[in-house]
Amino acid sequence: MAMLERPARPVTHRPTIRDVSRLAGVSFKTVSRVINDQPYVSAEKRERVKAVMAEIGFQPSQAARALAGRRSHQIALICDNPNPWYVYEVQAGVRERCGRDKVRMIAQPYDRSSPALLGDIVALIDQAHPDGLVLAPPACDDRQVIEELERRAIPFVRLQPGARIDHVPATSIDNEQAAFDMTAYLIGLGHARIGFVTGERSYAASSQRLAGYLRALAEAGIAVDLDYIRQGEFDFASGKAAADALLDLPAPPSAIFAASDDMAAGVLVAAHRRGIAVPAMLSVAGFDDAPLAEIVWPPLTTIRQPVRHLAAAAADLLLTPGGARERRLDYELVVRESTAAPPAA
Repeated sequence: MAMLERPARPVTHRPTIRDVSRLAGVSFKTVSRVINDQPYVSAEKRERVKAVMAEIGFQPSQAARALAGRRSHQIALICDNPNPWYVYEVQAGVRERCGRDKVRMIAQPYDRSSPALLGDIVALIDQAHPDGLVLAPPACDDRQVIEELERRAIPFVRLQPGARIDHVPATSIDNEQAAFDMTAYLIGLGHARIGFVTGERSYAASSQRLAGYLRALAEAGIAVDLDYIRQGEFDFASGKAAADALLDLPAPPSAIFAASDDMAAGVLVAAHRRGIAVPAMLSVAGFDDAPLAEIVWPPLTTIRQPVRHLAAAAADLLLTPGGARERRLDYELVVRESTAAPPAA
């Protein structure tokens, strides 16, 4: 191919489609067709346009491609969680799967308590034109958001949702069964007074894990004591506050199961400050198997949920439509040094 002639007026600004048109000696419409991989362009003109784009460093606007009716090759992740590790793992999982298809991930953090959530998501769609969205908790259960996406016919996948919607793809673990297994494990060690620290109310996983705890007690014939159930927010401070309330009871629990590792770490600190040895005097269990679980002392017995794999699976469902509607991944009960049989009466 002949070398491109140097323009009389070099491009000194960010290259535009008009620059490509001028330097390649073709129409604006021809350049647009090449960018969007449309027919009716000769091979010679197509190569000439691509060569000019490479020489001047022109990058097509993803939004412009979307407005032209083509895929934007980007998906949006709507994610909020008080645990930075969880947010990172979700972003990493979606990003890794997107990378296989050379799709860009747009991560949109939001305030779950903000009344502007729906407006923020609509603005993101109008400005970035994503090909679809991954909705992490609790946005995945926001009825207004779901209805708006369905009205606009925008594909989306729900990550760890609460209520099932048959026609909407989702990825999850069985949170209820996982909490049941952990509670049953503590009962198997000999514990009958088991405290439970719930997660933040707007997350479906919180009620699912509470349901698993209650079912395990019922199947073991242990009466539910509401004083042993305390509200948490999935963070360290709420775990510590819940543990202080539990340990102040006239008959405190011999084991405390917190619905996240961050809250379980708060339980450990509350126990240590009172001189309560873990696990000799109090067993403590968490949920997630975040890196924190192995750093605290003693290391936490916990439920390992594959957050990154869940997020990657959600992105895969979005990028490969027409396949399975739901993917249920396995969890693992990880036993470490924070749990043991209760002290002898």
